[in-house]
Amino acid sequence: MSPVSFLKEHWRIVLLVAFISVALVALFVPGGIVADDSLAGENESVDDNPTNIEYGLGLDGGTRVSAPPTGMTADNLDIEHDEQRQVASALYEYDYENTDLETRDATVRFHEEENRFTAEIFTDEVTPAEFAAALESADVGLEVSEDDIEEGVTQQTRDEIIQTIELRINEAGLDGGSAYQEATLGGQYYIVTEVPGMTPDELRDLLSDRGDVRIVAYYPDEDGNQTNETVLQGEGIADSGVASYNDERGYHYVPITVDGTEDEDENSPASEYQAAMNEHGFTGEGQGRCHIQDREADEFDFDPDDPQWCLLTVVDDEVIDAHSMGDGLADNMRTGTWENDPTFEMIVPSQQDAHFLAVNLQSGALTAPLDFERDQTFTLQPALADQFKLYSLLIGGLAVLTVCGMIFLRYRDPRVAAPMFLTAMAEVLILLGFAAAIRMPLDLSHVAGFIAVVGTGVDDLVIIADEVMDEGDVNSRRVFESRFRKAFWIIGAAAATTIIALSPLAVLSLGDLRGFAIITILGVLIGVLITRPAYGDILQRLLTDK
Repeated sequence: MSPVSFLKEHWRIVLLVAFISVALVALFVPGGIVADDSLAGENESVDDNPTNIEYGLGLDGGTRVSAPPTGMTADNLDIEHDEQRQVASALYEYDYENTDLETRDATVRFHEEENRFTAEIFTDEVTPAEFAAALESADVGLEVSEDDIEEGVTQQTRDEIIQTIELRINEAGLDGGSAYQEATLGGQYYIVTEVPGMTPDELRDLLSDRGDVRIVAYYPDEDGNQTNETVLQGEGIADSGVASYNDERGYHYVPITVDGTEDEDENSPASEYQAAMNEHGFTGEGQGRCHIQDREADEFDFDPDDPQWCLLTVVDDEVIDAHSMGDGLADNMRTGTWENDPTFEMIVPSQQDAHFLAVNLQSGALTAPLDFERDQTFTLQPALADQFKLYSLLIGGLAVLTVCGMIFLRYRDPRVAAPMFLTAMAEVLILLGFAAAIRMPLDLSHVAGFIAVVGTGVDDLVIIADEVMDEGDVNSRRVFESRFRKAFWIIGAAAATTIIALSPLAVLSLGDLRGFAIITILGVLIGVLITRPAYGDILQRLLTDK
C-alpha cells in the first residue's frame, strides 16, 4: 500500500498520532511549542518541574487578591465632541476641598457604540457633590447633581486595569499568574489577581503601585528659586528596554525611546522634552550640575550659591533617582537633532530599581488604583499545595483504574477494551499538551474537568462499542460503518448538549467553575473531532475482516 493510500484510508488514526506527538512536544520539550523564557518564574528551576505544565494557585501555592477599583462615574453627559477636552480640564482644575487632581486622576470617555460620554474620577478623596460641581464648572451647560454620580468605574477602565496587571505579572516573570474581574450580587466589580508563589504582602506591593513614571526637571527659575516641572510622562514614552548596566561608567539604567509623533494640535513629546531642556538651561549652564544626595527627600536642600539642574526619575510620586544631563545628550538637544532619534538612558541607583522601572514602563500605569481597604485575600502555602497536587494525581490514577476495571468487566475482550482505554488516555494527554502549549495554569478546578473528561469520554466509547457489537460479531466493513455512524450521531448530540450546558460557566466570571467548564468543553471537542473517530477506525481494523 502506498503512503498516499495509507493516509487516505487511515487518516483518523494518523491525525490522532499527530496530535499526540504535538502534545508530547508541548509537554516535555523545553520551551514547549513556543519557547518564551521571559515568563518563567524567577524562583522556579527546570528541575522542579520536568514538564512544561504550569500550576495555578491550588496546586502551586500563592495568593489571590480581590479589590474594587477606586473611582466614581457620571454617565450620559450631554456634551459635544469639541467640549470633551474642556470638561476633562475642568475636572483637573476644580478647587476640591481635600485634594488636587492630576491628569491621570480623571478622564472623559466617548463610547462610540452607545454614542455617549462618561466622566470618571479615580480617587476616594472627592465627594459626589464635588464631582458634580466640577462637571458643571466646565461651562458647557451641564446640569449634574449628586444623584447622577455612581460609585465605580466603567468597563473600559476595568479592562485597562486587567490588561496592565497581566502585563505587569508577565514582565515581572511571575509564572502562572492571571487577572480577571468578578461581579458581586450588588453589582460591584472586583479585580481579581492570582499569582502562584507570592505572599499577600508581595502581591499587594505589586498591585498598590500605580506605575506612573515621570521625568521631573528640578532647576532654578527666573527668580533664582528651585522649582519642579514634569517634562516627560509615561504616555510620552514610545518604547522601553530591559534593565541594563553600563560597565564602563558603572550605573544601572533602562533604555528609553520617546514618542516622536506629532499631533494635529500639539508637538510630539520628543520635541517638547527637547525644548524644555533647552529652555530651562539643562543643555547650557546647568549641564552636569546636579549634586543631590538624599534622593528620598520630599524637599531637597537648596544652596542659592550652588543651583541645581537635576532630572528626577519619579515613580508614583516617589523620587527614585536624580542625575544631571549627560554631555552627548545635551549636545544633541542643543543642536535640535535629538528629536530625530529620541532615545536616552533613564538612570537608577540599583538593579532592583531598574527592573522595577522597566516593569512599570512596559506595563504602563494602572488607570485607577485598587481599594485595598475592601480587598479579599486568599493565600495557600506551597506545602499544602504540594499535598493537593499529590492527592490530585492519586484521584486521577484511581479514576483511570476504575475505568479500566469497568471496561474489562463489561467486554472481557482485549480488542475492544485496550483501544478504548488507550484512546481515553490519549484524550487526556492531548488536553494536557494543549494546556502546556497555551500556558494555562492548571488548578483544582481543571483537575475536576480532566476527571469529567475521562468519564464522559469512556461513556461515548462504550456507546460506540455497544452499537457496533449490538447484534454480535460484525465482519463486514460496510455494516460496521453504518452502525458507527449511528453511534456517532448519538455521541455528537450528547456532546452538543454538554457544550451548550457548560458554555455560560466558561464565559461568565464564576471563579473556579470557569476552569472546570473550559477543560470539559475542550475535552468534549477533542473527543468528537479526534479521538472518537480514531477509536472507530481502530475498532474497525480489529473487528472486521474485509
